[in-house]
Amino acid sequence: MLSHERVWAAIDALAERYSLSASGLAKKAGLDSTAFNKSKRQSVDGRPRWPSTESLAKIIDATNSSLEEFLGFVEPVKAAGKARGREQAAGVPLLGFAQAGAGGFFDDAGFPAGQGWELIELPARATDNSYALEVQGDSMLPLYRNGDVLIVEPGAAVRKGDRVVVKTISGEVMAKVLERQTQSVIELLSLNPEHPNRRFQTAEVEWVARIVWASQ
Repeated sequence: MLSHERVWAAIDALAERYSLSASGLAKKAGLDSTAFNKSKRQSVDGRPRWPSTESLAKIIDATNSSLEEFLGFVEPVKAAGKARGREQAAGVPLLGFAQAGAGGFFDDAGFPAGQGWELIELPARATDNSYALEVQGDSMLPLYRNGDVLIVEPGAAVRKGDRVVVKTISGEVMAKVLERQTQSVIELLSLNPEHPNRRFQTAEVEWVARIVWASQ
């Protein structure tokens, strides 16, 4: 069922998906920048205030997303059943970036495999193929801090501006912003200005997985 809390949470999740604040999403959609402020979600007498269907249509159009994607944020998919040969109960697998660089934890498409996974409670929209990576160190500051958890979705379509996790053939794992991807080249922007941007030949990259949520 639709609920006031879930609809507003979906708006926040859509904003996060496209690297925007709630105010930034409103402005991008041609709405007043305060339209999605926390204070606007309740009336002065404390009753819940719902976003209009027009404003929802505008943010979906402005982000070039879809109603299906938005509804996916409204009703997050519960992790259940089997995903590529692994059991998921009420959570998604969690692995550290250092472990992710080692062999045996992923197949060649970037899906979890093997043993060594700790399950965590599902904090956001995910599919059966989603899993969690825990940030280790400060190489992803200021966007991601040590201990933050990233939910990634291998196999999902990626485009310029998406935050992604990339694993190279050599075993290096990194979170970057996708700048350009062609049949032969992948260019990545660093999240931390103290770390260089990266450019790889496609043959040097084992897999790319889109970041769909972060515990910030």
